[in-house]
Amino acid sequence: MSFRRGVVRQSKFRHVFAQAWKAEHCIDDVRVSRVTWDTGLCAVNPKFIAVIIEASGGGAFLVVPISKSGRIDQTCPTVCGHAGPVLDIQWSPHDDNIIASASEDCTVKVWQIPDGGLTSPMTEPIVNLEGHSKRVGILAWHPTAFNILLTAGCDNVICVWNVGTGELVYQLSDAHPDLIYSVGWNKDGSAVCTVCKDKALRVIDPRRGTVLKVKEKVHDGTRPMRAVFLSDGKILTTGFSRMSERQMALWDTKDLSEPMAVQEMDTSNGVLLPFYDPDTNMVYLCGKGDCTIRYFEVTDESPYVHFLSLYSSKEPQRGAGFLSKRGVDVNKCEIARFYKLHERKVEPISMTVPRKSDLFQGDLYPDTAGSEPALLADEWIAGQDAPPLLVSLSGGYSAPPSKHRDTLRSKPKLPSQDSGTGAAPPGNAAAPTSGSAAKEADEDVPQPRVATRETDGNTERPKREDELLNELLAEMKALRAVVLAQSQRIELLERQLARIEDGDV
Repeated sequence: MSFRRGVVRQSKFRHVFAQAWKAEHCIDDVRVSRVTWDTGLCAVNPKFIAVIIEASGGGAFLVVPISKSGRIDQTCPTVCGHAGPVLDIQWSPHDDNIIASASEDCTVKVWQIPDGGLTSPMTEPIVNLEGHSKRVGILAWHPTAFNILLTAGCDNVICVWNVGTGELVYQLSDAHPDLIYSVGWNKDGSAVCTVCKDKALRVIDPRRGTVLKVKEKVHDGTRPMRAVFLSDGKILTTGFSRMSERQMALWDTKDLSEPMAVQEMDTSNGVLLPFYDPDTNMVYLCGKGDCTIRYFEVTDESPYVHFLSLYSSKEPQRGAGFLSKRGVDVNKCEIARFYKLHERKVEPISMTVPRKSDLFQGDLYPDTAGSEPALLADEWIAGQDAPPLLVSLSGGYSAPPSKHRDTLRSKPKLPSQDSGTGAAPPGNAAAPTSGSAAKEADEDVPQPRVATRETDGNTERPKREDELLNELLAEMKALRAVVLAQSQRIELLERQLARIEDGDV
C-alpha cells in the first residue's frame, strides 16, 4: 500500500468531475443535422450557441443566446444562406458576433449576428468567400491575427483569407495528395498541423506555402484522424490502429520519428474529436456516437499523457461544442463546459474542480486568451507573429464591445453583392484592398484601419479609467485571497509542529 501511495501523481485536476445540467436548462426540439461529416456540428462562445440543423432546400444553422433554455419553436429564425448542407461553423475568436460557415455548396460565408440573437431569418452574409472547387468542410480562425480565416475543402486545397477584404491571400494546392481530415493552428499562428487520408501528419508554414515536417503513418488505421497543436509546440493526434482500435498519440515536432506516448482506447467506430484547453493543458476526447467524454492531462513527465476520468451517460452524442475559457463560471470552479448534441436536444455539461473556498481560484484560472487580437491581418501577412493577448478571469469575464466590427461592415464587397456585374471568379482577389478602392465601394462607411485601431480619446477615457479601477479591485481581491490562504496554511503548519513537539505524531 505504501508503494502505491508513493507513485500517486500530484495534480489539481485529478478530481475534475463532469455533471450534466438539469433538464430545465437544456435546449429542446433542436433538429440536429444528420450530415455524414466528422465535425462537432456545434460552436459556442460566451454570447451564443450555434448548431447545424436539418434544413430542406439548402443548409442552415441555429443561433441562440447562450442563456437560452427550453423548447425551440419551429418558427425560430435561422442562418439559412447556403445552397447546400452546412458542414462546419466556427466563431471568430476576436468578435463574439462574427461566425463563419462552410458548406457543400463550395462556399464559405461570414455572418454578423446581432446582440440578442436573430429576429428574422438571415440569408445575406457580410462576406462570401469563393475559392474551392469542391465542398468545404474545415474552418479555422487564426488565433491571434484579426480577420484571418483558414479553410480546407474536399479539393485537397487549403485557402487562407483576409475576411476584412474578402481576399484570398494564400492557397496551398499541392501539399496534400488526398482528403484533408483536420487543420489546426499553433499558439502564435505561425504554422498549422494537418492530417490527411494518406495517414501523414504535416507541419506547414501557410505564408511560405512550405511543408516543414512530415510524419508518415501516424496511425495505421484507415479511419479519419485528427490533430491539434498544444501550447508548447507538441502535437496530439487521434486515429485508429491497424486492428481498428481508437488511439491517441503525442508527438514532439523536433523529432517525429517516434511518438512520445500512445494510448489505446477501445474499438468503437466513432472518430475521436480532441478539444484542447491550453490554460490547464487538458485534452477532452469526444467521439461521435459515444456515450462518454474522456479527459486527460498532458505534462512534461513520463508517460506525458495522463488519464484523469471520463463522463458517461446513457444517450450517445451527435456532436459537441466546446465553450472558450472566457465563458466559464469561475465562481463555481468550472474549468470547461461542453454542449452535447442529442438527436433533438442540446445539453450543457460542466467540468468542475471541487474546492471548498468561495474565493477566486487563481491556480485554476491562469490568464487566458482574450478577444483582443494581437495583430492586424496585414501585419500577419507581412510576416509578423505574436502570442495571444491575455486577460484575467478574476471576478469573472465580461466581453468588451466589439471595436473591430466596422472592419467587416466596411469591407469592399464582391461584385456579385453590390452590383449586377456577376460574381467574382473563385479564388480571384477581386475585392479591392486599398483605402481608395474601399472608398469607391462605399464612401459613407469608415475605413477598416481607422475602425480597427483608432478611437476617440475623450469618450474612451472614462471607460479606460473604469476598466483600470476594476482591474485594481480584482487584483486586490485576489491578493486578499492569497494572504488568507497563506495565513490558514501557516496556522495549520503551526498546529502540526506543536503536535510533533508534544510527541503526538
